[in-house]
Amino acid sequence: MTTFDDLLEEAGTFGHCQRRIFALLCLLSLPFAGVYVGIVFQGFTPDHWCRDSAVVEMRQACGWSLADSRRLTVPLVNSSGVLQQSSCEQYKVDWNSTGLTCDTQELDLSGVPDGWEYQNEGRKSFVTEFDLVCSDGWLVDMYQSTLNVGFLAGSLTLVSFLMSFILNAISGFALAVAPNYISLLVFRTIFGFGAKGGWMTSYVLLTEIVGVEYRRTVGILYQMFFSVGVLILPLLAYFITDWRWLQVTITAPYILFLSYYWLIPESPRWLISQNNSSRAMEITESMAKENKKKLTRNLETLTDEEGDSPSASLLDLVRTPNMRKHTFILMFNWFTSGVVYQGLIMRVGIAGGDVYIDFLISGLVEFPAAFLILFTIERIGRRLPFASANIVAGTSCLVTAFIPDSMFWFKMVVACIGRLGITMAFEMVVFVNTELYPTFVRNLGVSVCSTLCDVGGIVAPFLLYRLAVIWLELPLIIFGVVAFIAGGLVLLLPETRGVPLPETIDDIEFPNRKKENPLENQQMKKLLKSKLTSNKETRSV
Repeated sequence: MTTFDDLLEEAGTFGHCQRRIFALLCLLSLPFAGVYVGIVFQGFTPDHWCRDSAVVEMRQACGWSLADSRRLTVPLVNSSGVLQQSSCEQYKVDWNSTGLTCDTQELDLSGVPDGWEYQNEGRKSFVTEFDLVCSDGWLVDMYQSTLNVGFLAGSLTLVSFLMSFILNAISGFALAVAPNYISLLVFRTIFGFGAKGGWMTSYVLLTEIVGVEYRRTVGILYQMFFSVGVLILPLLAYFITDWRWLQVTITAPYILFLSYYWLIPESPRWLISQNNSSRAMEITESMAKENKKKLTRNLETLTDEEGDSPSASLLDLVRTPNMRKHTFILMFNWFTSGVVYQGLIMRVGIAGGDVYIDFLISGLVEFPAAFLILFTIERIGRRLPFASANIVAGTSCLVTAFIPDSMFWFKMVVACIGRLGITMAFEMVVFVNTELYPTFVRNLGVSVCSTLCDVGGIVAPFLLYRLAVIWLELPLIIFGVVAFIAGGLVLLLPETRGVPLPETIDDIEFPNRKKENPLENQQMKKLLKSKLTSNKETRSV
């Protein structure tokens, strides 16, 4: 029997073909950043206050400026310990009554009769278009949460390239012309399903067509291109001031990605798992030709050694003590990554600074994450950098919450360190997850655990926006505590550097057996394989 890895050694583990596919797939991460965190600009909530049509007339008659009319008609309220003009209340005054002068005002408060006025400087978000403020502010949270509901469905269903890009194009453009809030949520959910499904399919394909020694590196670099998209997003948002046109811009690349159906082949590993070895051989031969290699073996049978066993079940993830420990710790870390990463990005939109500059600066700090991971994991290991990244993120969040606003740049630096830490943790949990499950249940384990990331994404908007109403820094404290706990739990996981991937549950439950002499184990496997081959040849003679 010959595995695909044997074929790949001859075809080239990272030749011109794989490099071309890698470059094409990395482009997918650019618009995905806009899908994932575009809410910071598309759902930006500007300074706002109650609008009264009669006040507008009085403003013109009395010669008030916009600031004057707001000062005279809107009361001061206590917000996070600071007195500021209310965004949701106004003085109860009948400005149409005869006898009222430009100085007339009463201290009774009322609701909002005619909606809101926005200090948005010509920029349009779906918040200003649909008036999603004050008592309707939670509907902004729903906008991001429904995206993560789509992500959750997409991560459980690896859709094809073609289906993913068609869904993205249709739902993305439909989102740009959505006539009301309900249709906005429906299209947003579908958009999330297609975008996440396509992104995950690309990640799986990329790691399946390169050699074992390149999988981790290309996986991390693939995620790093998401950070490139994060940097491009504020530049686009600065020049495209209407959220609908920004949505069109984010969606447009998916039309071009439809060409990938003809430019990128199916995964040979997947074809083998579907009992289509002949097609897998054709694609592998094509890869070898592009890599200027030649397959010397005439193979009739290929085996898939990496797929889940038909008997793999959810119970396998929790039936035994170590498997149960790994599953719960990894689930919590996926959840933490989803909550804290999205929470810190969305916080940029409500922190009160220049949202474009702050978003750009915080995005820049994501780049060192990939290089720090690649530098440390083979020198120090996985467990310590993984735990440290979470603990640094948690500590930074807690410290940032108590730094006064007057120390703006110091607060920004500490917050960026937290962003760097959670980015590292997010990128590490992906491959650490694969190293802690045996072969027959590995894919199932990663799928189940990673769904908690999307659950965290569903919760994150409500944690951020609702708690920020009570105290702007309260979400940071929650994020800090969660990340700190996640880092502590990682220390309970075993170190996997230099340890062969586990093949059975016994390898997880009794790791010392496999650690005694991994080189001897590998040599023994080769010896047994050669003996089996020689025995077959003897029998055939």
